[in-house]
Amino acid sequence: MLRMTKRVSTFLLFLVLFSLSACRSEPPNTTIEGPSTQIIRWRMVTTWPPGFPVLQEGAERFAHNIKTMSGGRLNIKVFAGGELIPPLQTFEAVSQGAVHMGHGSAYYWAGRIPAAQFFSTVPFGMTVKGMNTWLYEGGGLKLWREIYAPYHVIPFPLGNTGVQMGGWFNKKIKSTEDLEGLKMRIPGLGGKVFAKAGGNPVLLAGAEVYTALERNTIDATEWIAPFHDLRLGLNRAAQYYYYPGWHEPGAVLELTINKKAWQSLPEDLQAIISTAAQAENLRMSSEMEARNAQALRELQAQTHTRILAFPDDVLTKLRQLTQQMLAEHAASDPQFKQVYEAYSAFREKFSTWDAISERAYQRALEK
Repeated sequence: MLRMTKRVSTFLLFLVLFSLSACRSEPPNTTIEGPSTQIIRWRMVTTWPPGFPVLQEGAERFAHNIKTMSGGRLNIKVFAGGELIPPLQTFEAVSQGAVHMGHGSAYYWAGRIPAAQFFSTVPFGMTVKGMNTWLYEGGGLKLWREIYAPYHVIPFPLGNTGVQMGGWFNKKIKSTEDLEGLKMRIPGLGGKVFAKAGGNPVLLAGAEVYTALERNTIDATEWIAPFHDLRLGLNRAAQYYYYPGWHEPGAVLELTINKKAWQSLPEDLQAIISTAAQAENLRMSSEMEARNAQALRELQAQTHTRILAFPDDVLTKLRQLTQQMLAEHAASDPQFKQVYEAYSAFREKFSTWDAISERAYQRALEK
C-alpha cells in the first residue's frame, strides 16, 4: 500500500511539473518580429570629381558603411560630380527627389539660399571644433533643417576641411594696398570681402585653377590646404603660399537627404544613417588634418615655395570688412539676419570658454 501511495505521489508531481512547464511557454498572441529583409536601393550624387581624395572617398566610405551596418538592407550607389548630374545641381536634384542623397557644401547654394553659407563657413568664423559644437549641441542643426525645410531637404554634417590656407600668390602681400586690383580665384563670402578690399574675385572651377595661375590669367588663388594644393600642383604655378585661411576657417561638408525618401525609411535605418554620418564627419576631418600635416612637410622641403603669414594689418582690415559685409547682408535679408544672429550668439558664448581652455593652453605651449 505504501508503494502504491508513493507511485501515485510521484505521478501527481510529474503532472504538476509538466503543467508549470507548459505555463512558461509564449502566450499565443505574442509575435517576435525582426528587421525587414527588404533591400532598399538609393542614389547619391556629390559635387566632387571622381576619385577626389578625402571628400569623394569619404562619401563612398559613408555609403559602404551604411550597407555594412544595415546588413545589406540599404544600398547606396554614389555618383561623382558630372557622372549623373552637373556638380552644382546636387541640391536641386535632392530637393526634387531625382536622387535620394547628395554631398557637397552649403555655400554652393548661396545664390538660392544666402543664409546657407553659415552652415558651411564664414570668414573669420568658427573652426571645425566650434562648428561641430554649434551644430550638434548649440541649436545649429535644428536651425539648418528649418532653413532647408521649404526645399524638402534634410541636412546632416558630413566632413570638414578644417582651417584652409590663405592661398597661392605670384607676388608678396606686404600691406592691404597689395590686394588692390589683384585678380584672385576666391568664391563665396570670402570673395565679397576680397572685393571690398579692392581685389578682383574670379570664379573658376577647380580644373581651371592651375592653368589660370600658371599663365597669369589670375594673380592668386585659394584652393583648400597643403594636401589638395600639392596634388593640384599649385606649388609649381606660384611661389608665395600664405596663411591662415581667413576666408574658410572650417568649411562644413553636408549630407542632404530628400525628405520623402527619409520618411519612407524604418527607424532603424534612419538611426544607421545618422550614426554613420556622425562617424564619417569625424573621420573625414581627421583625415584632412593628417594628410595636410604630411603635405606641409613636403612643401617646407621645397626651396621654391615660400610659406608666409599674412601681415597683421591685412588680416585686421579683412576682418573689419567681413563685419561690414555680414551686417549689410543681414540688413537686406531677414533669413540671413536670423541665422547670423544665432551663429554670432553661440560663437560669443563658445569663444568665452575657448579663450581660457584650448587657446590659453596653446599660448602656454608657445612660451
